[in-house]
Amino acid sequence: MSKLMISLFVGAGLGFAGASAAQTNAPMTAPISKAVYTQAVKDADAQYKVDKDACASLSGNAKDICVAEAKGKVTVAKAEAEAAYQHTPKARENARIAHAQANYAVAIEKCDDLAGNPKDVCVKEAKAALVKGKADAKVDRVAADTNKEAATKQAEARKDASADKREAEYKVAIEKCDALAGPTKDACISNAKARYGKS
Repeated sequence: MSKLMISLFVGAGLGFAGASAAQTNAPMTAPISKAVYTQAVKDADAQYKVDKDACASLSGNAKDICVAEAKGKVTVAKAEAEAAYQHTPKARENARIAHAQANYAVAIEKCDDLAGNPKDVCVKEAKAALVKGKADAKVDRVAADTNKEAATKQAEARKDASADKREAEYKVAIEKCDALAGPTKDACISNAKARYGKS
C-alpha cells in the first residue's frame, strides 16, 4: 500500500486492520480532495492485484481464504476512501458495513476448514458478527444525524440493533446445543431460551 494511502487512512482514523478500534463515533478530520480520493482508489486496485497474485501459489481453502482477504481489503480501502471523500455519516456507515462484510467473507471461508457442529457454530458466529457490525454502523450513523429527530432515531436504532444482536447470539447458543444429545441437549436449549427470552 502506498504511503499516500497509509497516511490517508491514518489521518482519517480508518484502516482495514484497525477498523474495529476506529469504529466509534469519533469526530472526523477534514474531507479529502477528489485527487486524493482518485489516487486512493487506484492504489487500492493496484494493491488488490498484488495481493491476488500472491494467492496464486496457494491451493484449496487456503487460496479461497487468501482471495477473500484480498477482495475484502480492496473493498474496505475503497469504501474508506469514499467515506473520507464524501465526509458524511452515511459514507462512514457504508465503510463500516464493507468492513463487516469483508470480515464475514473471510470468516465463512475459514469455517470451510471445519466440519459438523463446529462448522455450523463457526458459520453462526460469523453471521452474528456481521449482524453486529451492520447494527453498530447504523447506530453510529443515526447518532451522527443532527436533525431534530436524531435522539428518537438513535433510540430506535439502538433498540433494533440490540434485538438483532440478541437474536444472532441466540442462534449461536442453539447451534452449540446441537453438539449435545438427550437431556443435556434439552437442558442446553432450555437455558438458551431462558437466557434470550424465547418461549
